[in-house]
Amino acid sequence: MTLSYSNAHQQGSGTTEVVAVLVAITEHTARVLTVDQGKLLPNGPLMPLHRSLQAGVRQWVEEQTQQPLGYLEQLYTFVDTNRRNDDGHALVYVSYLGLVQEAKTQLQSQALWRDWYDYFPWENHLDGMPTIIMDYIVPALLTWADDAKEFDIQHRRRQRIGLCWGVSEMSLSNSAQNKSTLSNTETNNQPINNEEYENREWIAEHVLLRYEMLYEAGLIAEAPTYPPNHLSNAQSNNEFKLPSNWSQLIGSPMYYDHRRVIAMAISRLRAKIEYRPLIFGLMPDVFTLSQLQQSVEALSGIRLHKQNFRRLLESQNLVLETGQSSSAQRGRPAKLYRFRHDIELQSLLMDSKLPKRK
Repeated sequence: MTLSYSNAHQQGSGTTEVVAVLVAITEHTARVLTVDQGKLLPNGPLMPLHRSLQAGVRQWVEEQTQQPLGYLEQLYTFVDTNRRNDDGHALVYVSYLGLVQEAKTQLQSQALWRDWYDYFPWENHLDGMPTIIMDYIVPALLTWADDAKEFDIQHRRRQRIGLCWGVSEMSLSNSAQNKSTLSNTETNNQPINNEEYENREWIAEHVLLRYEMLYEAGLIAEAPTYPPNHLSNAQSNNEFKLPSNWSQLIGSPMYYDHRRVIAMAISRLRAKIEYRPLIFGLMPDVFTLSQLQQSVEALSGIRLHKQNFRRLLESQNLVLETGQSSSAQRGRPAKLYRFRHDIELQSLLMDSKLPKRK
């Protein structure tokens, strides 16, 4: 599968593009703004009329989406060796991360908000570890590891699999033994051993590492080696193979490296949210503590301990009661809070982290 995009900007003499990852929390769901039916992020070439990179990204976002922009920070600079200008130079694109609230006005017809777990289904652990990890991803990656010709490479790959995917050595061994069993069914209903899973911690911010491992192993559509022949055309029932609906299970692909850019953005947000109160850039003016916790969970992909979360907020003095309550239709109305604007934000969480999963 080749993810070329014929309707993108025409090839020219320019070498730099700007790309925007705009993130919002809507109804406790982490969403990213896309264009062209979810296949691209807002993007465009840097032109002489742009005073700066940020001016360029703001212009293209406004033109392609009409989404109001607030705070932007530079995310990363990527080199796309698969795309070249008229002179044969590889295209460089500079990515930006923005935290916004979804515009209440009508967006451009090509603009579309998407749940970011549509692109990274393995990252959503709100209801526990997704079954796709142990049913298919880990067995497929172990096959990729075993295909290495040198033992040292095989060993390093297996170590990376365990560390990136939060899987214990026992689970890796069991998965290796059961690869042939898993390959004989399109779906697998065997329960996951949560005790083994917990033996090695799932590190939420390793999103980019996991994505790049799937890319390296040829397991996602953007990879030049996709689909991997050794997993698609197994010659016997004893060989693990991908299910026929793998392209639907592994998430929506994007043109160019734009899914990789989103992976970088999620990694950045998940890492920063542990020591900087970035979540407040995504919240309305007033909110309940439950809404705040659910928004943090949407970004991190894991459930947080309610009491520990609230103790953290109290100890860091991050929020203030407004004296008002929500108009809840069920149960008691919840107190409404607002963010404290009169304190130094950056130092508050520098030495503390959000509570871990339940």
